[in-house]
Amino acid sequence: MRVFVMMVMMMLLVGVGVVVLGSGRSKGYRPVVIVHGIFDGPKQFRMLSRFIKQAHPGTEVVTLALYDYMSSLHPLWQQIGGFSRALTAIMSRSPAGVHLLCFPQGGLICRALLHTLPHHNVHSFISLSSPQAGQYGDTHYLRWLFPERLKRNVFHMCYNNFGQKISICDYWNDPHHRARYLARSSFLPLINAERHHALAQHWKENFLRIRKLVLIGGPDDDVITPWQSSHFGFYDGQENIVDMRNQDYYKEDGFGLKTLDGRGGVELCQYSGVKHVAWHSNYSVFTGCIKPWLT
Repeated sequence: MRVFVMMVMMMLLVGVGVVVLGSGRSKGYRPVVIVHGIFDGPKQFRMLSRFIKQAHPGTEVVTLALYDYMSSLHPLWQQIGGFSRALTAIMSRSPAGVHLLCFPQGGLICRALLHTLPHHNVHSFISLSSPQAGQYGDTHYLRWLFPERLKRNVFHMCYNNFGQKISICDYWNDPHHRARYLARSSFLPLINAERHHALAQHWKENFLRIRKLVLIGGPDDDVITPWQSSHFGFYDGQENIVDMRNQDYYKEDGFGLKTLDGRGGVELCQYSGVKHVAWHSNYSVFTGCIKPWLT
């Protein structure tokens, strides 16, 4: 009888262990917070959300419904205030940390959040075709916003008080008017540490709280110009591409990119044949560039 009781107890303990392990497996993935791009909103990311949940069952996936569609044209510092409050609420209930998955303009918003939130617990920051070094190109977005202006003239619109109230001007980087960009742009030169400010070291320390930065882009994007901006590369004054590791902000380690790269925290993922609007619905991009870092 005693042997029988002991066997039953052992079976119950094993059963409890299986339940606990199974429960832990479904809840073992960090939440994924998706931040959309310009003229986008949550519905554009249903496929990507489905990919994540199928690959990692039980994962909480939140696509933030803030400043979407036409509201995405609001100045970025204004948007960051709202996104900061939303992300802070999610992080507060996720002590093991969260992942940020951010698409074009959203990638710049997310990086500003990483710089300005001192106690964030973001584990991986996945920048999906985002112009991290800026934008300089005649895309269909640009023609819609500024129909009478080619790229060489947009700086007249962007580098003044009016232009800085339009989100795309916050990261418009004209390589032929660099002095005006550095002096008049109120966003990108600050987060890229291209212009000195009192909080630069503090922002750098905040950014370096992340474990992994994944930079995704490719030559057939047709919107991000140059496409290498998604990998922190950009034009010089003659419109030659200077890659990430030869950029001054990397060499000077202004915001922590070199330090992060030096400790193995930067992944560059390049895919050909992917148009801009297809990045978040391409399963090969998901399995090759996104899924490995959502653990």
